[in-house]
Amino acid sequence: MKKVAWLPLSLREGLRCACPSRPTIPRPSSRRHLLNASQFCTSTRLQAGIAAPEIKFFGQEQEDGEEPPFYARLVPASPSYFTAQPVFIDDLLQLQNLLRRYANLPTVKPIDAPRVAWISIREYRNVAGETVKNSKYSEIVEILQRLNQIHPSVTPSEVTEALNNYKRSVNHFQNVTKQPFVNEGGLALGAGRRKAATARAWLVEGTGEVLVNGKTLAQAFGRIHDRESVIWALKATDRIDKYNVWALCEGGGSTGQAEALTLAVGKALLGHEPALKPALRRAGCVTRDPRRVERKKPGRVKARKMPTWVKR
Repeated sequence: MKKVAWLPLSLREGLRCACPSRPTIPRPSSRRHLLNASQFCTSTRLQAGIAAPEIKFFGQEQEDGEEPPFYARLVPASPSYFTAQPVFIDDLLQLQNLLRRYANLPTVKPIDAPRVAWISIREYRNVAGETVKNSKYSEIVEILQRLNQIHPSVTPSEVTEALNNYKRSVNHFQNVTKQPFVNEGGLALGAGRRKAATARAWLVEGTGEVLVNGKTLAQAFGRIHDRESVIWALKATDRIDKYNVWALCEGGGSTGQAEALTLAVGKALLGHEPALKPALRRAGCVTRDPRRVERKKPGRVKARKMPTWVKR
């Protein structure tokens, strides 16, 4: 059959009626009438032939034998899925709900609460897989500290499980410092480090003699300041003439070795007299100095324009 789309409507209807191969279907002569019949018809059978299947919303009762509705978009399990930090938001909301639920439970004073080492911001970022700011993570730590103040006798199991998720595997608050050991001959050993230098010192009761690497104090250190640093623990406690020191040190420079011996001699002295710890702490003989020399920044011409610190 030839295309008759270019013919008028009346001629097209006449040609269709004259064709014996297809049944004749009367059609309205007006396009306006055709639009009204198709758009405003409420027949389900007609709509199924010209439109998409009916949408079935959630909550509607399904008829017998019909399949459940298919959702083109999956519903996320977390309400914070579309936020920038869904894991952090979920954790924060969970802790806030626990605090709101158990806010009226009896608490203890902050000084009496058990000391807990919480995971650091780096560890939390590795667990969450998100870039969380320090200010945001501090909100979680504040809630954890408040939940930790709940009296242990009435602490709910939910709170205990939540706190365990943020505790470190090793609590450094429970570590017990090993006391220096004094052997049968009255010899106490102490070790110290400073920068790249390490030192070991043996302390025994004597007349005040000092040997460093088999040399006298004046031969081992040329600067007076370094000599005073070696025996500073004995000098601060007025024990110079009471003990003899035999020390070995290696690595680093003369200043680093002298300050490493300060820590080593102070720890060895605690083995003989543990009651001197407050005095040695005030003198700085039992605390290691973690400072190191700043690394050199290559590729810079002018020193004054160099940044004060570049962390690599």
